[in-house]
Amino acid sequence: MQAEDNNIKANKERIVAFPQMGNIRIPVAAVLKAMGANLYLSPDNNKEALSLGTRHSTETVCLPYKLNLGNYIQALEGGANVLLMFSAPGTCRLGNYAKMAEAKLKELGYEFEFIVFDMYKGKFVEIVKKFSQATGNKSIPNAIKGIKLGLAKFDALDEIERKLFYLRPREIESGTAEKIYLSGRHSIDRADTVEEVKNAIQSTLDKYNSVKIDNNKEILKVHLMGEFFVLLDPFTNMNIEKELGLLGVEVERTIMLSDWTNQTLVPKWNKKTETHRQRAVRTAKKYLTRAVGGECIETVGDAVYAAECNVDGVVHVGPFNCIPEIVSQCILPNVSKQENIPVISLLMDEQTGKAGMITRIEAFVDLIRRQRKVRKTRIIQRKTMKNSLKTHSRVRIASR
Repeated sequence: MQAEDNNIKANKERIVAFPQMGNIRIPVAAVLKAMGANLYLSPDNNKEALSLGTRHSTETVCLPYKLNLGNYIQALEGGANVLLMFSAPGTCRLGNYAKMAEAKLKELGYEFEFIVFDMYKGKFVEIVKKFSQATGNKSIPNAIKGIKLGLAKFDALDEIERKLFYLRPREIESGTAEKIYLSGRHSIDRADTVEEVKNAIQSTLDKYNSVKIDNNKEILKVHLMGEFFVLLDPFTNMNIEKELGLLGVEVERTIMLSDWTNQTLVPKWNKKTETHRQRAVRTAKKYLTRAVGGECIETVGDAVYAAECNVDGVVHVGPFNCIPEIVSQCILPNVSKQENIPVISLLMDEQTGKAGMITRIEAFVDLIRRQRKVRKTRIIQRKTMKNSLKTHSRVRIASR
């Protein structure tokens, strides 16, 4: 009994925090809570976090690192003493972020334990091991239960967000679908079991059915692609999905949170369909034959795939000074020309202004809307000419 009390006390003394990125707080917090962790949840990314991170970062490091560092400072100031971070394989600088952040935070005088998930090692085993280390809870059943709940929440959040992307440009009363989405996200966050998560999804989808939409409205469709963090974090990408939706554009984001978890944690032998990365590598071959870090090959492959899907355009986002996205940005004009699909690249940093970003996407939407009209006119002309030729042929045959 005394040992159990000591364990509980140890858990209470350990206050765990992790960086924010879009909806990732909800499923990761679910895993940690299932394992008995005390959490400090930093607020969603905001100007304060960005200001803190920028102040203590080198100028040339990319935006995701600055926000991560700002999150850590906020958490440590709020009482956290255990920090979590992923160290991903590949040539992206993300692999160095953990060491850079730890060194800077210690230089600033903070005392904490830094736990890094080394994804070079066995992924599922590594995640269980490091979550156990962070929480002080060595129970494998609790860890597995928490991970199952977290994975269910990853999938649930993506399902209700995809429906939001469809409804937002079509709804008659602007903002109705987003209110339902936010309510659904809150219900998924509160769910304590996989069954409760399923109920939250169904309830949200049922509410979506009440949204009145304009079925006669001309809707453009674009694929949104680029660097993982900027794609998934609304503060960082300045709510670009919402801004496009308000302009009458349905967005399909090529990378969702669950894509990463399913690709990382589901064994290869249990994957029945082609993964997002496998598809990207296949479709990018004409322009890029090897991965160069980050989501570069995914960006190029996704642009080719977008052309195959006959969507109206491609919006590419990434952090300024991100080498993989600079490489993909240099390749995309050739993809645009060869595949006949409009592409716009938006690279973000702490100096980027929302007004300028909106002006650029408004101009891009005007462009793809005009191009769609041109395509429709050409299709009508070809059909008219084809019918005319058929009629002329019949007349000639009859005259003989």
